[in-house]
Amino acid sequence: MNCSKSNFVSLDEDVVNDISDLSEMKISDEKGSTEKSTMTLIEKNGYHDSIYINAAKIFQGIHNKKPQDRILVRYGDDSSSPMLTFKDEYSQRVSYELAFSALKYQDLLEKILLDSCVYPCQSIPDELTSLLVVMLYDLQDRKFQAREIVDEEEPVAEVRKIEHYLYSFKTKLAAALARCRIKHDALSIECILPETIRKQEQRASALPLYAWINTFKISLQDVFSNLKKKGFTRVESVSDFNHYTYCMDQHCHDVLVFPSSLKEELLNLDLFADYKLLLQDKSRSLAVHSVHALLSTDDDVVVAHMGSRLTIAHMSVLVNHSVSRIFVCGVKSPGKEAELRNLFRHVGCENIQLLREDFTEIGPTDQRLQKAKVILLLPQCSGVGVGNPIEFILNEHGDAGLLRDLFQGSVSEDKLSILAERQLKELMHAMKFNKVQAIVYCTSSVYPEENELVVNKALESRVEGNKVQPYRLVPPVFPICSNSKASTEFFFKMEPSEISNCCFLAILEREKDSSENLSVKDILARAAAKGLLDGIVVEKSRKEEKKKKKLKMTQHASNIIGNGVETKIEEFLHHEALSNIHAEDSVSKAVSNTEQKTVNKTNSYVQLKKATNPVSDSALPKVLKRTSNLSSIGKVYERQPLTRKARAEHRMVVLKPVEIVLPPVIVPYLCPQGSRLRMPTHHCWHDWIGAKSLRGGIFPPPLSKAVKPTVVKQPRPWL
Repeated sequence: MNCSKSNFVSLDEDVVNDISDLSEMKISDEKGSTEKSTMTLIEKNGYHDSIYINAAKIFQGIHNKKPQDRILVRYGDDSSSPMLTFKDEYSQRVSYELAFSALKYQDLLEKILLDSCVYPCQSIPDELTSLLVVMLYDLQDRKFQAREIVDEEEPVAEVRKIEHYLYSFKTKLAAALARCRIKHDALSIECILPETIRKQEQRASALPLYAWINTFKISLQDVFSNLKKKGFTRVESVSDFNHYTYCMDQHCHDVLVFPSSLKEELLNLDLFADYKLLLQDKSRSLAVHSVHALLSTDDDVVVAHMGSRLTIAHMSVLVNHSVSRIFVCGVKSPGKEAELRNLFRHVGCENIQLLREDFTEIGPTDQRLQKAKVILLLPQCSGVGVGNPIEFILNEHGDAGLLRDLFQGSVSEDKLSILAERQLKELMHAMKFNKVQAIVYCTSSVYPEENELVVNKALESRVEGNKVQPYRLVPPVFPICSNSKASTEFFFKMEPSEISNCCFLAILEREKDSSENLSVKDILARAAAKGLLDGIVVEKSRKEEKKKKKLKMTQHASNIIGNGVETKIEEFLHHEALSNIHAEDSVSKAVSNTEQKTVNKTNSYVQLKKATNPVSDSALPKVLKRTSNLSSIGKVYERQPLTRKARAEHRMVVLKPVEIVLPPVIVPYLCPQGSRLRMPTHHCWHDWIGAKSLRGGIFPPPLSKAVKPTVVKQPRPWL
């Protein structure tokens, strides 16, 4: 029995050595730089006590909760949200990474604790179980070696207690880990993860890096020159990447794309250290450029959430050449305000104003936002479509619960319903700002409940009221991505892929008032057609009248025959036509007088305006209808639509025969039986007029060139 125990101890020591050897076999970066290897070794020596405490608090809130009948490891009460205090951005990032790693391997770590009999322990309360699991993961990641701290800080008693307890059982813990690997036939603990998580991590590690250019400090050409000096080569697309290469983004003109393997080296470049290039997910750059395309020179922008710090800075850089201001809502704590101002100071932003109130707490009539024309809405979403959840949480101040949702591969219906309700409330509140002309709505979710359904519900609500123009969807300002199968004409949507995270984008813009595109003349014409200008005459400008008169004189010069007598007859005929139209359409006296004055001044033939209803073709004599040599006036009448003819026939009145005596002018007419000219034997002709009117217009054909009528100077009773 003692031999057996001795062999087991020997096996445990061999396991520790094997684990140490396997850890050294991890794949390094393509370049294999000494600096990166040194950095990795420093990280493997362990972290400060505060990082373990923060990671344990994060893990306490996101750990996978099991049913009561299956609970073997208890984590204490997690009803209250923990207060996290980070020393710097590095501490924050490492804390989240450590907590997420503990979440991914929670089942494995619990089995190791139970199998090695390290848990339960009377001296360790349930409230410290999260710290125990987090530090166990870090211990096995360091090959069960002791922690070496370079920079001393104030020790935390709980951390030192857990560290000493685990290190005293390191052999048993290593043996338990080896048995789990043998059971799953896994070369490393990464192979124990579910396949969906492994694929997710592989995609996240291969995603290209997107960086936007801070034109406050450097131009695009200077960036190209600087990168060229550093050994980078510009290529056409992501498919052409070959380590030290980069390309321009296909949608945003100020965004560069780099291979994911160069992240550490890029962060060490002066371009990134001096805030001339800033790493950020592409989806936020798409939102910023969508807002910029909707702005005029002096339009202000409202950013509804202060979480996306780099998005605010990018927006400030794009509107640098205008007098626009950017209002950021929800900056409540002095610490957040100081953090934002510090970032904006490094970037060079000066056109940003921070508001303490949440966006939904600000009224639509707030005087500070009266010049705001566009609202950028980046609501808190599930974020399931992102590849690297830690980067999303850090850059967008997302919820740490995203880590658990990503691990599970889905979001619960209750949480999704709460998020969608909050998003709809914020979007409807944005639509209440009457001075605002457009809203840009952007999420990183793959669920329609947070995307299309929210936007459609907001549009259907008509919450903006009837006093302003309603909102409508407009297409995006950039082309649809080739890999966005779910994109439609108005919704821009990128599905998660090997080159980008998920992005949903909707642009809501107020409908344009049709009167804005009409001239004054068109507006008055519409008003007159609706009967709103009864008795009001809208005169055209003198220049237009002169131009039209000259044009008409040129076009119809060939139709004017003879001398002054023929001109007088034409005046009479035109006058009769206007009189007939006046009787049929009940035009005001002012219009009639104006038209008569215009006709008298021209002293020549003037074509009837299109706006005036012509005499019905049915009212013309049959003799004129059969005439082949119709005058220009007759041709105009025959071109009128059938609807006008029917309308004229419908308004016909009872006619009386009246004889009108004209001056002794010889007027030829056509015989119904033929086309020969015949001369009348008297100087009068008959017409049919209405019972209530003494005027009626039946036009005889024009004079022939072969006839030379005699002129008799007599008064003109027809004027």
